[in-house]
Amino acid sequence: MALLTFERKYRVRGGTLLGGDLFDFWFGPFYVGFFGVTTIFFAAIGTGLILWGAALGPTWNPWLINIAPPDLKYGLGLAPLKEGGLWQLITVCAIGAFVSWALRQAEIARKLGMGLHVPAAYGVAIFAYVTLVVIRPLLLGAWGHGFPYGIFSHLDWVSNVGYQYLHFHYNPAHMLAVSFFFTTTFALSLHGSAILSAANPKKGERLKGAEHENTFFRDHIGYSIGVLGIHRLGLFLALSAGFWSAVCIVISGPFWTRGWPEWWNWWLDLPIWR
Repeated sequence: MALLTFERKYRVRGGTLLGGDLFDFWFGPFYVGFFGVTTIFFAAIGTGLILWGAALGPTWNPWLINIAPPDLKYGLGLAPLKEGGLWQLITVCAIGAFVSWALRQAEIARKLGMGLHVPAAYGVAIFAYVTLVVIRPLLLGAWGHGFPYGIFSHLDWVSNVGYQYLHFHYNPAHMLAVSFFFTTTFALSLHGSAILSAANPKKGERLKGAEHENTFFRDHIGYSIGVLGIHRLGLFLALSAGFWSAVCIVISGPFWTRGWPEWWNWWLDLPIWR
């Protein structure tokens, strides 16, 4: 009950970006809002289109269902529904749902009187998705360069794109993205393990707090970033991973068409080797 009582304090009017008081209400513990309604609308339509596309295919196996983008011959035009048009509509619905959800997060943040860190961070994930299905296809001149909607078909697309550039792991932006992804999990696993260790003392020991965690890291690695600092670092690492993953794919094709190992020839051509 204490948490529910605390929650009521923030169920206040206002903070809406659009729609005023029309949808400014809560459904149980969930805030609705105008953008909550648009999220439900786009998500429902997009899910229905996915089911329709699956019904047109040869299988209902969730691993093998595939909704492919239009053939390259359609360029940036609209394709017939059964030849990629469904993919185009689903993409519009997905972007509508994702952006609506981010704007709903912004409304909640305004109600709570906090910064827009959450919707801004989520916006980086949206940017990575839009890069794959909109920005890169636009730069390459055809919607067919987007990835298909399906589990195995998506994995095949990733593998094929990697082989198009001989060895995608030599993509410098890909190196940065992977490094940030791994560093994110490493840093937050250190943080999480420290919290669990402090919050779950051995029998007979008292509960430990932030001062013990800071002391532990200072004693073992000489520095503690602090309670607030580790969350800021985690946010920076995670957003960097998402950002550079978008960069690594958008430069492959529009700005670099050869094998990525060849890009590193500049290192061999440095005058220090002569």
